[in-house]
Amino acid sequence: MSSLEVGIVGLPNVGKSTLFNAITKAGAEAANYPFCTIEPNVGVVAVPDPRLDVLTKLYSSKKTTPASVRFVDIAGLVKGASKGEGLGNKFLEHIRQVDAIAHVVRCFEDENITHVADTIDPLRDIDTIQTELCLADLDIVEKRLAKVAKLLKSGSKEAKFEAEILERVKDSLDNAKPARSLNLNDDELYAIRDANLLTLKPTLYIANVAEEELTKENAHVKKVRELAATEGAQVVVICAKVESEIAELDADEAKEFLIDLGLNSSGLDRLIHAAFDLLGLMTFLTAGPDECRAWTIKKGTVAVKAAGKIHSDIERGFIRAEIVNYDDLIRLGSINAARDKGLVRLEGKDYVMQDGDVTYFRFNV
Repeated sequence: MSSLEVGIVGLPNVGKSTLFNAITKAGAEAANYPFCTIEPNVGVVAVPDPRLDVLTKLYSSKKTTPASVRFVDIAGLVKGASKGEGLGNKFLEHIRQVDAIAHVVRCFEDENITHVADTIDPLRDIDTIQTELCLADLDIVEKRLAKVAKLLKSGSKEAKFEAEILERVKDSLDNAKPARSLNLNDDELYAIRDANLLTLKPTLYIANVAEEELTKENAHVKKVRELAATEGAQVVVICAKVESEIAELDADEAKEFLIDLGLNSSGLDRLIHAAFDLLGLMTFLTAGPDECRAWTIKKGTVAVKAAGKIHSDIERGFIRAEIVNYDDLIRLGSINAARDKGLVRLEGKDYVMQDGDVTYFRFNV
């Protein structure tokens, strides 16, 4: 993936667009009524990585390029979205394009901000969204099964395997359980890849709370955590209003503001780290006088595939990866000093990349 893409979903008026405005500074309209977001708004956010700033100074680099996350603000879903309610089908298709889903759940009370169900109940809200996603997937699975049934007549082993997986998924969806709850293996996921199911998307929950509840768990957040634990999902607690205020400050002011709130990091930082963890992502670094850059890869990626992230020619002509640990490089002050200490390694194409590897790829043109 060139950059991680996260879809922000939830019921209307739970704080999705306010959060999106804050973390992308993209200015998506936020209003106290449903469907103010008619098209998905997309904003690209740099992944905070202080290592890049240090490397840029060390190499006197002309350019610094961080890894990035694309956030897609998708209009509020409602009950009946799978059948087209609230322009639902259109929005559900937008969700199919993202890598992961960030489900914003309202965990604050405010009589001035309406709720489509009139009361605050995060578990009910989660169930509403999950049910709609399951129903939308069920429609896809049933159509796919009808198509595969024709192939079964030819005795295709691949069709038989796909049909078996789809039947298991159908049973799960019929019981309002997302397809990801089946914990399908790589072969099974590959067999049904064309279905592009919504409920297979890795999902985390964003509990949107009031400012005064950022450092203490309210009853709503506890319920979300309990549910998430049963799914093996993560919960990120944020206050969209606070994130909006942080977005207007410079780096030093933002740091002071967070300290005053008793926080170590912003909601954006925690959301990005949670999303990276959710998808098993990490970054390796390249550094030089022209550019310092962070590259996003899956954990477990081997050196030759990491080289392909930079350019297919580098992957094709791969010879060796020259790698130094970031901490060793900074401690010694230069690549030459690290080399003199024997801390610069030459690794082959099967070397498994580690987070923070400062890398130079040797290759044939």
